[in-house]
Amino acid sequence: MDEIEPRLKGLMLAGLAGEAGPYRRLLDELSGLLRAYYGRRCPPGVDAEDLVQETLIAVHTRRATYDAGQPFTAWAYAIARYKLIDALRRGRAHLRAPAEEAEALFVPAGADAAMAARDLDRVMADLPPRTRSLIRETKIEGLSTREAAERHGMTESAVKVAIHRGLKALGGKYGGDSLDED
Repeated sequence: MDEIEPRLKGLMLAGLAGEAGPYRRLLDELSGLLRAYYGRRCPPGVDAEDLVQETLIAVHTRRATYDAGQPFTAWAYAIARYKLIDALRRGRAHLRAPAEEAEALFVPAGADAAMAARDLDRVMADLPPRTRSLIRETKIEGLSTREAAERHGMTESAVKVAIHRGLKALGGKYGGDSLDED
């Protein structure tokens, strides 16, 4: 699986640069991976081949949203996962394979972390840079309020207020009921 990511990413980048041959190879190779992915998960009544085609169309139509700084397989896997979830919701069907195995079948090691980091960056994008940094340092990296205050030349109280306001803004934007401070 380790060699798949750089190869697919290279083909995607070449396709984004306008090269038709590499882009066609990308879609061909991706269709095989998607058939294996969906083949293990689709319950009776859900057509795996339809999902492969829907996913390839989605990859094609959303190719401009691909961030070249992120793993291609994580991006493609996210699209495939959403297509499968949509199909299961439409048919009220259930997965045949445990969800814990999903990543092992398609996503390379480290892709979860890349997807989570990308999602976190998007969620916090509207916050002021210092607030983003304070939340990341204290809530994700584990710095104490005192350490973050020293790093940013702020008082501990100011750090707590900035974090609280940032988390409150995120809660308001994303529908959180309450965000507790540690």
